[in-house]
Amino acid sequence: MQPGNKFFDDMSKLMTNAMGVAQGARTEAETAMKSFIDRWMADRDFVTREEFDAVRAMAQKAREENAALEARIAALEARK
Repeated sequence: MQPGNKFFDDMSKLMTNAMGVAQGARTEAETAMKSFIDRWMADRDFVTREEFDAVRAMAQKAREENAALEARIAALEARK
């Protein structure tokens, strides 16, 4: 029985090591892909969500000011 157990112990260790190597390769591949995507996006001049929200708020304020000025001009023209 001893030789059979040794074989299974060795196979178990081999499979455990193979799983460790596979996990390491997966982690390394994920890190490399994330790094590639980060560099690619940085080269494309994408804006952050905060920058987008700030510009959107500025545009909304400008639209509101424009509407107020249009109403004021209409009122002034109506007085003539």
